[in-house]
Amino acid sequence: MKITCDIDCTPEEARAFFGLPDVRPMQAELLKHMQERMIAALQATSPEAMLKNWFPTTFKGFEQWQEMFRSQTPTGKQPEK
Repeated sequence: MKITCDIDCTPEEARAFFGLPDVRPMQAELLKHMQERMIAALQATSPEAMLKNWFPTTFKGFEQWQEMFRSQTPTGKQPEK
């Protein structure tokens, strides 16, 4: 024996029928906080801040990177001093 029952209701009506809590206010609040944190993280990744993290504070560090790459290539020329 097989019985099929179709129920036509909205998700809110189904939640209320089964006694489940309405989590929409909590989701909205969490989404707001997540959006604020993402905006703050994007503002912290300005080009200047990224360059400061990637390279030492002076361009001497950048020159050291260039010299290292030049020394690894077979045709690389060492700069004249």
